[in-house]
Amino acid sequence: MKLIGPFTQVLTMNQLPIKGSLKDEQLEIISDGGILVQDGKILSLGSWKELRASHPNAELEQVEDPAVALPGFIDAHTHICFGGSRAMDYAARNNGKSYLEIQKAGGGIWSTVQHTRAASQEELTALMQQRIQRLNQNGITTVEVKSGYGLSVEEELKMLRSIQSAKDTNRANMDIISTCLAAHIKPRDFDGDHAAYLQYILDQLAPVVKEKRLAQRFDIFVEDGAFDPAISKPYLEQLKDMGFELTIHGDQFTTGGSQLAVEVGARSVDHLEASGEKEIELLSKSEVVPVALPGASLGLGCGFTPARKLLDAGCSLAIASDWNPGSAPHGELLTQAALLGAQQKLSAAEVLSGMTFRVANALGLNDRGRLTEGSLADFITFPCEDYREILYHQGSLKVGEVWKRGKML
Repeated sequence: MKLIGPFTQVLTMNQLPIKGSLKDEQLEIISDGGILVQDGKILSLGSWKELRASHPNAELEQVEDPAVALPGFIDAHTHICFGGSRAMDYAARNNGKSYLEIQKAGGGIWSTVQHTRAASQEELTALMQQRIQRLNQNGITTVEVKSGYGLSVEEELKMLRSIQSAKDTNRANMDIISTCLAAHIKPRDFDGDHAAYLQYILDQLAPVVKEKRLAQRFDIFVEDGAFDPAISKPYLEQLKDMGFELTIHGDQFTTGGSQLAVEVGARSVDHLEASGEKEIELLSKSEVVPVALPGASLGLGCGFTPARKLLDAGCSLAIASDWNPGSAPHGELLTQAALLGAQQKLSAAEVLSGMTFRVANALGLNDRGRLTEGSLADFITFPCEDYREILYHQGSLKVGEVWKRGKML
């Protein structure tokens, strides 16, 4: 048993609803608080003095003062298993080139596919290790990682095994949730149409993923130039029948993905920059979690997800980084979330919820994202006296300490 503290403030994120708008006054804040940990889980929270008095035999682990503690951040949408760089794409976009022009010049997703295919499983794992270390330093304690740059059975399995290897190596400091995004785009070297490619995944890849337990989730990019809703729906329904959870890249440039997510009962729909009133209303009446990806908006120079409208309509809102080599190379979740909050006029409670318990719900995780009795002892600190300093500095106030299952990293 270990008593950790004292913290100037502990933001528990407890008793807040999964859906709808939030005010900062709703936040539960424990002043001069402590966190009692046993076997990697939170045993109790409360006043530091009272916890010391009631548990005199607990091992004390004191933190530097001042410190604001809150649940570890969760990044529920990343593509950090990849090879190569797309710096040329970024420069070309800023020089006025269109997505199609960049593709024709050898850039775009296919460029990353070629670099990723050329890398060995060991090389991909080593690159992921570097990115995971950076995520840890930024307060991320759980991350989702997608495949999707292999685009063949052999290469997608290589990516998923690389993710599994990183998962095994980083169990002490990061939980990794793997997602199969073989339906990212139709590969140029596939001899068949889009529907045939999806059937190829169902017939030859999905059974192996299930048997080897390489992922419990499947994703698909529903968009012009990728996969349209009509052929995506039966694909997703068959995956659901196989026992996989679903998530969708939807409404990034055109609509249709969010409606499909509602129809198939997806866990989340991610992007939503193109979502309008119809899509927002559909999502508000569903349990699908909208996931904003401000890193993609910054990387592409386009509008943000209509987060304010989603929340005011009664939707949930999660925030993830979309860290990828093409549209979102930034990878700094806190900075992205703070900028989204400033642009969309989101309260601190709404932004922080989007990186903690609400985004945990997008991954189907109910054991983290809040600091409450029985939850994982995954929490982080910032060197300040008031939680409002965290978003005020827009990412320049760095995480002080990271605790994973009650152990400081």
